Amino acid sequence: MSTHYFITGTDTCVGKTWATVALMHRLRQLGKTVVGMKPVASGCTLSAGQLLNEDALMLQAAASVAVPYSLVNPYAYLEAVSPHLAGRQNPLKMDRVLACYAQLHALADGVLVEGAGGWLSPVNADEDNSDLAQALGLPVILVVGIRLGCINHAKLTAQAITAKGLHCAGWLASCIEPNLPYQQENIETVQAALAAPLLGVLPYQAVADFTGLASGLQLPEPG
Repeated sequence: MSTHYFITGTDTCVGKTWATVALMHRLRQLGKTVVGMKPVASGCTLSAGQLLNEDALMLQAAASVAVPYSLVNPYAYLEAVSPHLAGRQNPLKMDRVLACYAQLHALADGVLVEGAGGWLSPVNADEDNSDLAQALGLPVILVVGIRLGCINHAKLTAQAITAKGLHCAGWLASCIEPNLPYQQENIETVQAALAAPLLGVLPYQAVADFTGLASGLQLPEPG
């Protein structure tokens, strides 16, 4: 069973971080050691001279082994804008990301790498998240934010993953709106449209119960 995945989403703010942390908890429930990585993050805060990102801190805290923040989030930017804009003075370099990933890979059974924004969101002036996933050579788990428009977004993103030559190992339904009409019907429509298996539904929660969320998830089958 592969335990190394790239986590992408149909857009920004669709629940990628919660999904990644829930998957980390699921791996730990299955007796695996796991670490998370967010190669690039915008909208960071300065603390004791270091830029820190809330999502990356959640991944760091959820790891089953202690890892330095600089490996979890090697590129942290202050401005809450696209990384290709926020990082113009210190753009993401793929070699550095791959080196950090290799160190994390050596520390745990699994590494879950969370992208920034959607599948084709830029990470520097010339590359986007799809290039990052391709460089890492990881199968992809797609987080679909269940809201109006999600069917189109899910189908387009799944097609783009395949077009990049990467394997979409599964998808997660992330219920990001508390009272969405026809929520279950939307999930069923996406499930019928995607070839990748549905790995679980993350119900809407105002405060995350990651242990409970994890218990309802399955990991992709090998292959």
